Amino acid sequence: MNYKETLEFLYSQVPMFQNLGAGAYKPGLGTTLALARHWGEPQKQLRSAVHIAGTNGKGSTAHTLAAVLQSAGYKTGLYTSPHLLDFRERIRVDGKPVSEDFVVEFVNEYLRHPELQVLHPTFFELTTVMALRYFADCDVDVAVIEVGLGGRLDCTNIISPSLCVITNISLDHMALLGETEPEIACEKAGIIKPGVPVVIGNADGAVREVFEKKAVETGAPVVFACDRPYFSSAVHNGDVIIYEDTVWGDISGELTGECQLENTATVIAALEILKDKFTRIDSGAVRRGFASVCELTGLMGRWMTISVSPVRVICDTGHNIGGWRHLGPKLASIAGTGRLSMVLGFVNDKDINAIVDTFPRNASYYFASPSVKRGRPSEETAAVAAQHGIDGRAFSSVAEAYASALADAAEGDTVFVGGSTFVVSDLLSELKQKKLNI
Repeated sequence: MNYKETLEFLYSQVPMFQNLGAGAYKPGLGTTLALARHWGEPQKQLRSAVHIAGTNGKGSTAHTLAAVLQSAGYKTGLYTSPHLLDFRERIRVDGKPVSEDFVVEFVNEYLRHPELQVLHPTFFELTTVMALRYFADCDVDVAVIEVGLGGRLDCTNIISPSLCVITNISLDHMALLGETEPEIACEKAGIIKPGVPVVIGNADGAVREVFEKKAVETGAPVVFACDRPYFSSAVHNGDVIIYEDTVWGDISGELTGECQLENTATVIAALEILKDKFTRIDSGAVRRGFASVCELTGLMGRWMTISVSPVRVICDTGHNIGGWRHLGPKLASIAGTGRLSMVLGFVNDKDINAIVDTFPRNASYYFASPSVKRGRPSEETAAVAAQHGIDGRAFSSVAEAYASALADAAEGDTVFVGGSTFVVSDLLSELKQKKLNI
């Protein structure tokens, strides 16, 4: 198969969460370990790894840590999900995506062995072993590995990391991880390993108790980033956030969503532990990593500015209540400076009632149906919004909703696109197809 045919096989023949939701989730590590044995157990060949879980912010945290490690001169693997434009975004070394040839050969190897196919691996199980094999082949100094879903039973949990990070806990994927935040925290805490340091970004009450208990059981040194100030102030200055008086001096952060303040504290706490092993981490590497994370690692979709004039266009992949507690107030503040248009879509296994309550009231709404099979029809989203006193128009696609929002906007207005990673993916794919700059 060529690369295009290989992707078609992965997307259609292997159970994929973005298409099937819970039907593509296989809890447990047995299949992943069996696949890994066939490929020489690459997880045991990694020199070092950082394992990152959490409900929100784990992608930004993973990319920022990778950017700093790269800037310090370490060969850095980065495994994240999902992708926005190209499958190869998921697997990078020093910011460069895995080669098409490697992806093709890996899948062809899988197809040559019926004993592997009878395992019926999911898309994520196959992709995780692909990433680990690639990082081992590239002999990376460190691999930054983002959990796919949960932690304890997530297939990335076959690695033996040097550091674990859990960003935060909020309600998401409850059907799979638990109905309450402490139950979800138990699943995330499953990545904590005996004696391996762990950084918890934000946790209190019963959630904090879950992590403290797990740390005691495993003898893992634990740091709660929320316990101390890692910077004296965070000031929005144009397209950056200036974090003052960190242990690395003043830092200019390229990522500017409100959630980044919490993420930055988590990253700095992690770096204070990593610097003992990765001694080339210094203030210069930290400043370069924070200032250029998108260029260094290919990160997209986090409060991402598409255009500034004549209409400002921003997209963000925030898709659950934890993310929208940050997005809602920020969007409400924008709505006071000109007309705000919201192009929104969701997947059908999300309870969006709580999310809708965070929407700014002084905005115009354009509801879209994401192109993935799990996409919630825009009419259903509009109906839920109407129950909360928000009226909007329904469109069959993100492209149609976006085009209508742009047509209605005047100079100086803002169009926001989000609600789901897949909505942002649809937008970026549309812009790429039209050969517009992204």
